[in-house]
Amino acid sequence: MTVVTRFAPSPTGTLHVGNVRTALHNWLWARKYGGRFLLRIDDTDLDRSKEEYVDAIRADLAWLGFDIDGEERQSARFALYEAEFDRLKAAGRVYACYETPEELDIRRKVLLSRGLPPVYERKPADAPVPDGIPPHWRFRLDHDAPIEWVDMVRGIQHFEPKTMSDPVVRRADGSWLYLLPSVIDDIAMGVSHVVRGEDHVSNTAAQIQMFDALGAPPPAFAHEALLVGTEGKLSKRLGSLGMESLRDAGIEPIALAALLARLGTSDPVEPVTSLAPLIESIDFGRFGRAPARFDEAELALLNQKILHHTDHDAVVHRLPPAITAPRWHAIRPNLLTVAEAADWVPVFDGPFTPPPTDAADRPVMAAAATAVPGIDWGADPWHALTAAVKEATGAKGRALFLPLRRALTGRDHGPDMAELLPLIAKDEAVARLSAA
Repeated sequence: MTVVTRFAPSPTGTLHVGNVRTALHNWLWARKYGGRFLLRIDDTDLDRSKEEYVDAIRADLAWLGFDIDGEERQSARFALYEAEFDRLKAAGRVYACYETPEELDIRRKVLLSRGLPPVYERKPADAPVPDGIPPHWRFRLDHDAPIEWVDMVRGIQHFEPKTMSDPVVRRADGSWLYLLPSVIDDIAMGVSHVVRGEDHVSNTAAQIQMFDALGAPPPAFAHEALLVGTEGKLSKRLGSLGMESLRDAGIEPIALAALLARLGTSDPVEPVTSLAPLIESIDFGRFGRAPARFDEAELALLNQKILHHTDHDAVVHRLPPAITAPRWHAIRPNLLTVAEAADWVPVFDGPFTPPPTDAADRPVMAAAATAVPGIDWGADPWHALTAAVKEATGAKGRALFLPLRRALTGRDHGPDMAELLPLIAKDEAVARLSAA
């Protein structure tokens, strides 16, 4: 079997971390088995769907590194939906209903007040049809066929159709709801695996009968626990955390993928520099049913760790020309984001004004300025410099190293000076120490 997965966003807004997690797992699964990953734009809501969001979805997937193998637009498939709808209508699997939302709400309340489940009550076949009211359409569930499947995350799932309401599949204005077009598309697109959130479990129960009614086997399903924030529920902040805000914060796409790939599993989150290990390790059997907690602080820390392992070639197009490979490797352990690399250009090349030197540190500066001209800058200038200053002044430890670091870099903390100092021109170092 060829593995075919799909990601089906609605272009009524931009992608957020929950959407991306779904896209990622579908993409990883397809890539693990040499299959196809399809993008389906669910734009049946023509009033709310915007082309700018379609473009943004494509751009975000490209930024994340999720290449797609095909794209479909639901708005271009209405003729197919109509044909399959007519087939179901002829078979008696969809039927017209005329209740108003207010009538349905009242009936639900009556059933609940009697301690009964608020299941839609089918009308007799010979019930009168009201004049002038366009119908909405429901899919007729087969009450005699229990619904069961083995979910790749949740295990055996069982539903009794008689305890479920026949789902509405088409509104009175002719527009489509999600359930039926999605099934028709999955059949037509050859989708083998549907990976989505656990909030779709009851939808899946109804859709399995739709697959059967259309004469097609259902795909395999994996229903993942939903993302929650650190406070224990899906916060408004998390629900709106889009790719643009993450890019603006300097988050690397691989950091986001590395975190989202492992959240909710028994596997540790690790600082990877490519998607390959995530493809290799994707296994829905390792996903738990407890909510998956997304923590922006954890993402920022992971982003930092990944940068510390990232090669110059991977980021050179985003760096100032002055940040060469040796300079990148020297500063990357001290970066939170790639953008911070630009802050180190003056440290390497100037212009540079050393901070004021304490009176107690001036003998160290004087000895350093005297020693530098005689040091071989191509060998190990930092250890040669500190040895010469220590011999001349007797300074050692923090009293020796910190004043020199401040004078040479303007910072109290930073990369290993033995690696950093050879990357600063000797004349520039002499000037800084003399000024200090």
